[in-house]
Amino acid sequence: MSDNQPNFTPRQTDRWLDPGQTNVQVIYILYLAGLVIGISGLVGIVLAYMNRGKAGGFLETHYTWLIRTFWIGLLYALVSFVLMFLFVGFLLMFAVAVWFIVRCILGLQALGRGEPIKNPDSWLI
Repeated sequence: MSDNQPNFTPRQTDRWLDPGQTNVQVIYILYLAGLVIGISGLVGIVLAYMNRGKAGGFLETHYTWLIRTFWIGLLYALVSFVLMFLFVGFLLMFAVAVWFIVRCILGLQALGRGEPIKNPDSWLI
């Protein structure tokens, strides 16, 4: 009797899909691109949720930071949108965009240095 079982190898994925520094960097870039192309932010949050808890170490603070950045930014944007009827919302929407960009840049800088986010549960910067 011959052994006719095919050789099974684990599925190879691109490195940017696997939990790790490259994945976190891709999510930050997707968030920043989301300011221009809205759907990429949604892809970023899905990737963050998929890989949270799998990377370990300092990267967990980045995943927490990314998830909170998305949801808090969405909340701030909705409040700003409602306040646009009072015309103060336009200024607030600009402030939310700046807040969002600063959080992403700070996260990218910390990631580049291999450091955790100091306070990933912060509502501010």
